[in-house]
Amino acid sequence: MKKIVIALCLIFGLQVAAQQEVVKSVEEVVKAVNDTTRTKGWVKKGNISFLFNQSTFENWVAGGENNISGNLGLNYDFNYKSDDWSWDNKIIASYGLVKTKNSEFEKKTDDRFEFNSLAGKKAGGYWYYSAFLNFRTQFTKGFIYGTDENGKEIRDEYTNLFSPAYLTFGPGMMWKKSDDFKFNLAPLSSKITFVNKDFTLPEAAYFGVDEGKSMRYELGFYAAGYYKFKLFDNVSAENILSLYSNYLEDPQNVDVDYQLNIVMTINKFLSTNLSFQTIYDDNAFRGLQTRQVLGVGINYGF
Repeated sequence: MKKIVIALCLIFGLQVAAQQEVVKSVEEVVKAVNDTTRTKGWVKKGNISFLFNQSTFENWVAGGENNISGNLGLNYDFNYKSDDWSWDNKIIASYGLVKTKNSEFEKKTDDRFEFNSLAGKKAGGYWYYSAFLNFRTQFTKGFIYGTDENGKEIRDEYTNLFSPAYLTFGPGMMWKKSDDFKFNLAPLSSKITFVNKDFTLPEAAYFGVDEGKSMRYELGFYAAGYYKFKLFDNVSAENILSLYSNYLEDPQNVDVDYQLNIVMTINKFLSTNLSFQTIYDDNAFRGLQTRQVLGVGINYGF
């Protein structure tokens, strides 16, 4: 587990160093400075993307299965700034489905909703006294797939909206150079896991929640970092990293959530999008969870 945390921190750090190679012109430097002294008040920006893929095969001897898939994503920021206060909010949401010819069911390729809020009061330099809130869940039912004795595909419901849902919050200290480069440290953070108690089992905890219960409480250390920069004029990379250690149980098992979103703009409405996410949470799954979505689609910024 420690190796995973160290590796992700190295990735985050190397990308920070890589920006120094990318920033080569005075114009880019001025832009970065202006971001730290931007107009006071609310600044809102967002992006909606739709990725579509379809494949058909007819007498194709190499093999293949007809399929159609789509993925809809939203990334929206609404931030506030004054002389002494900073309040950053971000919504990340995505949902995707794939339908293949030989499958009984439509299956999800993506399903997530996340809201982050980070408020800070100026302490000195780039430092702020801070308070944060993070909420995560999914939109629709999730299933475990298998086959019955006749080889027919079957599925069992395993997750749903608010089952699980995670709410993490607490006070801390934030270092913020700009809206695109900041991190927050919160040594006394509460984390609450919500589930549908009908899913809990006697032989194993369901996302860490015991049988017959619908909630689990943790107290621990939370650290989060955000870094977004341009790889090239039309390519941006957004990095989001969060770490959590539960003081009350197995503090050495650090929860890790790392997200990488790369957008290559083709024109005003078309882009190539890559989303990668890896999670380690031994209450959910004893191993790495990974998610990756790549495609060319319709892109709308607002």
